[in-house]
Amino acid sequence: MLSAQRLPLFLAWLTGIAFTVIGVFVNHPFLLSVRGPKIVTIFIASLAVVSWLTGEGYWRRAGFTGRWLAVLWLLPPLAILSTAASYVITMREVLQTEPGLAQKLGRHFVVGYSSFDEVAELAEKGLIGGVYISKGNVADTGPAVIKAEIVALQERRRRAGLPPLIVAADQEGGKVSHLSPPLRRLPALSTLAELPPDARAKKAEEYGRIQGRELASIGITLDFAPVLDLKPPVKHTRLDLNTRIGERAISGDPAIVSDIALAYVRGLEDAGVGATVKHFPGLGRVNGDIHIVSATLDTPVAELEASDWRPFRDVLAGTKAQLMIGHVNLIAVDPDRPASHSKAVIDGIVRKKWNYRGIIITDDLVMGAVFNHVCTAVVEALNAGADLLLVAYDSAQFYRIFACASEAARQNRLDPDMLEESAARCGS
Repeated sequence: MLSAQRLPLFLAWLTGIAFTVIGVFVNHPFLLSVRGPKIVTIFIASLAVVSWLTGEGYWRRAGFTGRWLAVLWLLPPLAILSTAASYVITMREVLQTEPGLAQKLGRHFVVGYSSFDEVAELAEKGLIGGVYISKGNVADTGPAVIKAEIVALQERRRRAGLPPLIVAADQEGGKVSHLSPPLRRLPALSTLAELPPDARAKKAEEYGRIQGRELASIGITLDFAPVLDLKPPVKHTRLDLNTRIGERAISGDPAIVSDIALAYVRGLEDAGVGATVKHFPGLGRVNGDIHIVSATLDTPVAELEASDWRPFRDVLAGTKAQLMIGHVNLIAVDPDRPASHSKAVIDGIVRKKWNYRGIIITDDLVMGAVFNHVCTAVVEALNAGADLLLVAYDSAQFYRIFACASEAARQNRLDPDMLEESAARCGS
């Protein structure tokens, strides 16, 4: 047990180590909340502690109670500076990408943003193909400000001779209504599941039309909805801390999911907004949270085709909806990598078996299930036939992720045929 005299020394060591770890990994998505004023506070506090230790003569003492303690407290500011320098270098390299390569790769990226000036530069240089509007964009502004920003971004694209940006949002209704307020919060589509078939289809189409008109009024062109994962039994949700698919899924009955989703997507499309069905190959049977860790779907393909995948095939065949691929490992097809960057899943099943020729977008590449191998994921996703790569939650990761794609292009590790086919699908 620590004595009262030794406790302050122990806490000094523990805090110094913690601050050093934060400084080294501050650019990791899990530490997003530490950036900004908090990391500045850690930097200043560390220097203050070093100054105090030096003034008290600790630098002249030997051992862990002296010089080594002072050295420890020097590490956090050095780690913070080093991490910041690495980020700035990567950012500058990306911004200086040769225009032809920038536009060739940039069309594949849809990114979130917190700084208009920063994302405007990315848009003008062709380094991105779309932006993601989050609740952070509307929290302190309002629909008029967001609309003005989107109009300004599209005008800069036009002047640069580039195609219009995709402008995406995550507005499912219910729990996931990231633009509400200021937009109207509609009930979740699952609330329609108990209605008679004709009534639920009519109501779902009305929901889609209402949401579509509101989204279109501020310049949104693509909605990441609806969720087509089947509603799971309660036992499958105990480790699901963020996805909460049990609260967002429409129903556990594939036929009901298809009826409601088809009508909802048609309503969106009538209002001029594209839909994105998600999260293939399905999260209803997954006992885990891909926001944090990897997860597996260990179900025979024949069983999935007959149940979980029926809504995906119905909606993709009956509408112009895009498809979002999730970060779950489909064991029966490719146990070694998530579906989001599996050629066996994307090209083998969706493209060749289903003959789907529409746009495929990955789920957010900042999620824990893929982020630790994100460079590999980016290259494999593009080579598998994914058209769009989403970087939403932590937009600062875009520079690192784009650099991964750029380096792969320079090393001829990107499949030119897949990139050409994708460009044709995207109309660019």
